[in-house]
Amino acid sequence: MPKQASHPSDSVLPDALSEVHPKLQALRAALNRVILGKPDQVDQMLIALLAGGHVLLEDIPGIGKTTLAKAFALATGCQFRRIQFTPDLLPSDVIGASIYNPVDHAFHFKSGPVFTQILMADEINRASPRTQSSLLEVMAEQQITVDGQAYTLESPFMVIATQNPVEYQGTYPLPEAQLDRFMLCLRLGYPDLEQELAMLYDHEHSLPLQQLTPVLSPSEICYFQKTVQNVAVHRDIGAYIIKLVDATRKHAAIQLGASPRAGLSLFQAVKAHALLAGRDYVLPEDVKSLAAAVLAHRLQLDAKARYQGMGKVDVVLECLEQVAVPR
Repeated sequence: MPKQASHPSDSVLPDALSEVHPKLQALRAALNRVILGKPDQVDQMLIALLAGGHVLLEDIPGIGKTTLAKAFALATGCQFRRIQFTPDLLPSDVIGASIYNPVDHAFHFKSGPVFTQILMADEINRASPRTQSSLLEVMAEQQITVDGQAYTLESPFMVIATQNPVEYQGTYPLPEAQLDRFMLCLRLGYPDLEQELAMLYDHEHSLPLQQLTPVLSPSEICYFQKTVQNVAVHRDIGAYIIKLVDATRKHAAIQLGASPRAGLSLFQAVKAHALLAGRDYVLPEDVKSLAAAVLAHRLQLDAKARYQGMGKVDVVLECLEQVAVPR
């Protein structure tokens, strides 16, 4: 069994990783200047981007979800489009449709707003299940199919969806198949008083978002995503991930546990987490830090657990305590 380095200082990063790390730190710093006091959430968004995943932001209005999505697009130089999901939104309003042209008597495909690099699906749970399902293929395969013709989207591609967890009137809860396609589910939460005071004066004359300039290019993001694939994951840590996923399925409070896709998502996310930390190998701490964000939203609690007020994150934390950590 090959010997694994146990600390970042014990490993000399390859040239590619040494080049990537400072650029990622510059991107992180630029985003933290716009999104005050949320370094963990910014890091998790970066992890999802590096791992080629999608993010569900579940929080109350006015927290900064839209600002965060726009900041990501601006800082990475990616094309950004936003769709406001409403009950009358149709799938064709999202992915596009074939339109008849009377000049040549033929149908031509007119692409929808999904053809972008960073797509914000705002208040996704306000759209009907039929419209929500229009994103299933593109989130899983980065392509859409219209009239039997497949159209591939440009890389990088990331969906950042938002939903309000408090207001349920006129909403359609996301089904399990849709939730399972989001790599991470995050909450921003309220800023502390000092950060909120600083926000007042930051917005006094101009918006910080307007001062944000591209730090990276889309081609660099694609290169970083390929670099993530070179991050080493010891087989013992891979087994640790699978045991965690399996523990959610066997937990007494769970009606539906994490899927194999959840394990794949956690596997990719921890590699991106290591790269962001400047390592070319994964530690068990990477798994611990991301387990709740990757697994919790995919779980379905049984009625008794919901009645007792148990949360999905609580289940994941219990599983982390039960599963032995590899040395």
